[in-house]
Amino acid sequence: MPPKKAAAAEKKVLLGRPSNNLKIGIVGLPNVGKSSFFNVLSDTDLGKAANFPYATINPEEARIPVPDARFDWLCDLYKPASRVPAFLTCIDIAGLTAGASTGAGLGNAFLSHVRAVDGIFQVVRAFDDAEVIHVEGDVDPLRDMEIIQTELRLKDIEWVEKHLDGLKRTGRSLGNNSLADKAKKEEIATVEKIYKALTVDGKDVRKCEWNNKEIEVVNSLTLLTAKPITYLVNLSEKDYIRKKNKWLAKIKGWIDTHNPGDPLIPFSVSLEERLAQLPDNERAEAQKEPGAQSALGKITQAGYSSLDLIRYFTCGPDEVRAWTIRKGTKAPQAAGVIHSDFENKFVCGEIMTYEDLKEHGSEAAVKAGGKLRQQGKPYEMVDGDIAYWKSG
Repeated sequence: MPPKKAAAAEKKVLLGRPSNNLKIGIVGLPNVGKSSFFNVLSDTDLGKAANFPYATINPEEARIPVPDARFDWLCDLYKPASRVPAFLTCIDIAGLTAGASTGAGLGNAFLSHVRAVDGIFQVVRAFDDAEVIHVEGDVDPLRDMEIIQTELRLKDIEWVEKHLDGLKRTGRSLGNNSLADKAKKEEIATVEKIYKALTVDGKDVRKCEWNNKEIEVVNSLTLLTAKPITYLVNLSEKDYIRKKNKWLAKIKGWIDTHNPGDPLIPFSVSLEERLAQLPDNERAEAQKEPGAQSALGKITQAGYSSLDLIRYFTCGPDEVRAWTIRKGTKAPQAAGVIHSDFENKFVCGEIMTYEDLKEHGSEAAVKAGGKLRQQGKPYEMVDGDIAYWKSG
């Protein structure tokens, strides 16, 4: 008798909204450079950069092109009439202060704006400038990071407490027989586990181990500490260029202790502002100076990756376009990003990898080399796939 096949490993559900249209919010204390960063990132002055707390009240939104050498190469190959890269939707959110979780400053509005995004760029100030006031009086990035982590966690604790109270009130009459009652009991147990993680263990929700059923409960709560964080350390131009700052090692140590694995990217808003004012040719020349390279592309890519986003391409003489999807998206749903009919009437996809096209030099050569594959409904898209969809 042949041996039984090993059971396929259960596919891990991702934390966060099951959507391809995800947004990242720029978060930090007042006057750390959030709005100035947003302005250079989006090439606008929507963020009303100003030297006083709460200069930004309503969140501003911009779509930022995500740099990708593959997209540039495909455009050179096809020379299309239209070129549409992948975008990251970025939102500038008002500065947070200590006590925000209880409504201090613009606390409640701020936290509702954070709840509405899917990931966080946390801007941390590590530069001294007597002309730019600090809401806490002096520059101390570790204290600032502690304040933000505490406020997000306190708001989550309050949110989970309310939800748990409601569940327990309705749960008193639960029996043991029906599947619905068992499911409700499991939900209560998961919410209690989340509450323990936040209060007793002192952990952010995204740093805990959850099984797929638990992740569904976590996602339903839209918790602030479940959102991925990329730490952006705003240095003076001088410190950024020489790659030295007294706070950097301490900030890295704080992240390793409190949120291990979260990315840290040093950058300088003052350098980015200076570069942004130069014509394209002068900007390229200025970045040839040692240490003076813009970090905006690296930051945009890090934000895109933190949301578990990937892209596939459609290519032709009319248009080369990058389509954003989440990791784990199947072929029909990927086709549906272009038009719902492509998903509803999906037949198959003709798929080649970017690497195969680059190696062979043309679609005809890829096909002749047997590298153009027909993929059906179960196919899971891979970052960099080039797809042509067939629908009925």
